Amino acid sequence: MDTLGGDMASAAWQAITSRLDDAAELIGLDPGIHRILQNCERVLEVSVPVRMDDGRVEVFIGWRIHHDTTRGPGKGGIRFHPTVDVDEVRALAAGMTYKTAVLDLPFGGAKGGVRCDPTALSLGELERLTRRYAYEIMPLLGTDRDVPAPDINTDGRVMAWLMDTIAMTTGRHQAGIVTGKPLSIGGTRAHSGATSQGVVVCVRAAFSAIGLPIVGRRAVIQGFGKVGGPLAFLLSSAGMRVVAVSDVGGAVINEGGLDPGELADHVHNTGSVAGFAGGDSVDPDAMYALPCEVFIPAALGGVITPEVAEKLGARIMVEAANGPTTLAAEPVLDSRGILVVPDILANAGGVTASYFEWAQNRQGMAWDDELVADRLRACMEGAFTAVWTKAETLGVSVRRASFALAVERVAAAIEARGLFP
Repeated sequence: MDTLGGDMASAAWQAITSRLDDAAELIGLDPGIHRILQNCERVLEVSVPVRMDDGRVEVFIGWRIHHDTTRGPGKGGIRFHPTVDVDEVRALAAGMTYKTAVLDLPFGGAKGGVRCDPTALSLGELERLTRRYAYEIMPLLGTDRDVPAPDINTDGRVMAWLMDTIAMTTGRHQAGIVTGKPLSIGGTRAHSGATSQGVVVCVRAAFSAIGLPIVGRRAVIQGFGKVGGPLAFLLSSAGMRVVAVSDVGGAVINEGGLDPGELADHVHNTGSVAGFAGGDSVDPDAMYALPCEVFIPAALGGVITPEVAEKLGARIMVEAANGPTTLAAEPVLDSRGILVVPDILANAGGVTASYFEWAQNRQGMAWDDELVADRLRACMEGAFTAVWTKAETLGVSVRRASFALAVERVAAAIEARGLFP
């Protein structure tokens, strides 16, 4: 793996442990519980041999990690990416521990990944890789033990293969063993777009908290994939002007507001926002400094560095991506008075929808769409209110309050259950 990927992954683990340390000091965490949360419960590394279409055998490396499962089964996605490594996966697993605790969901934190380039694999190779990886990590999985979901470069189809592999090898159908599945095998319509919907709830709540009307305000979105795409439409529907959007191919700007439907069609046809006729091209790096009310990073982690934080043109930043802000950038954002709604709160709509899917699978009964939407909104609004109250009580930023609240809830569960043996 390249050095950059390793450095970023190590930085991610350092960041999550630093945030734990800060939360521990804020709430007076028991030193023993602090030491427990500084480590992962279990780290499984597996080799994943795959017969390629040309007959040769390639061996990929994968992981499934449980950070803490005191509050419930491990919950967390599986990503396929060329630079993924063990530090990145364990940092993401820890992030899921705190994210599910902030939303008060009955889950712990888990994450998985395979170091591969899925764009270089045929459909058959991707399926064989998924099924072998599922088989290798199967000892950790179970409806009441660990429930994976899609993440970067994985989707409902991958979850279906994973679910089927477990069913074929155990002889038992377990619909609740994965979430983010196709509708035909127990998925839920609410899962697609739930992260984006949760981000919008947080945008509305943040604007309301500082007394800023949302209609007519400007939004800049970094990323136009599974989260950024629906987000542009939802924010526009809420009356905001999405003035700039970027993806890996480029960036476009229109001060009057981009048309999200036309932009989505363009991306579908060309693969990128670059060249969209409804806006002007702009350097993606220049987007950070654009004047706007809210900036939403919805791509990969580590993009908000101190240099970026210094020039950010937004009053509010809502983190739709996992870990977009580096540890060193946080004090810069705080010193500039930029309100940041952190990832463990802002993008928790996805895991909340996963919880609803898991609950429906266990009940053997599907909820109607209106009920799911109402419950998602209520969960996100309740979590934002709890975090905002904690921030005011402690006199700290929303990010620090989010971690303080999450660690407090995990610690309460550890104290209630005691230490085995």
